[in-house]
Amino acid sequence: MRERGLHVDHTTIYRWVQRYAPQLEQRCKPHLKATNDSWRVDETYVKVKKVWMYLYRAVDSQGNTLEFRLSATRDAEAAKRFFSKTLAVPHTTTPRVITVDKNAAYPRAISELKAEGAIAEGCKLRQVKYLNNIVEQDHRFIKRRVKPGLGFFSFETAWNTLQGYEVMNMVRKGQMRGVEKGDILGQIALIAHLFGVAA
Repeated sequence: MRERGLHVDHTTIYRWVQRYAPQLEQRCKPHLKATNDSWRVDETYVKVKKVWMYLYRAVDSQGNTLEFRLSATRDAEAAKRFFSKTLAVPHTTTPRVITVDKNAAYPRAISELKAEGAIAEGCKLRQVKYLNNIVEQDHRFIKRRVKPGLGFFSFETAWNTLQGYEVMNMVRKGQMRGVEKGDILGQIALIAHLFGVAA
């Protein structure tokens, strides 16, 4: 804003993020390229009201973001809700293999989803930490944004903000149809088009 000669208070930016980040995610979802069937799933920590919460995240073997979900708990039920959400989005492919760390909640969640028919019986679960480096490396793009903020003051504001961080990371990675990684002007034009404003 300063580069454009405008003075904007930080609370104004905060209000924009709270209002428009969820809309940005909603509007970008239909434009996402299809991902592959090799999932890498992990969770990272986010502080909300001085309490650690869990941001579940999944990428494919190419590093493309599949889905994300903020949860107050880190158990089989939370993992199951995350997998169900990821399976429901149109840009994901039914998993052939799911790689996770040694968290005991994941096998239970996968077993329940297989029993319900949500995941194919032939889907392989791999609990190999080093194979999950790709998703752990991807966490840093989100953590880089979260850390300077010194935590969030409510679950709702955390979730709204994280939606914005995640979707902008997906745009930067070139996950939108017709816009490649590194095409800054294309990314700006896409977002302007989604909101019906001049780029």
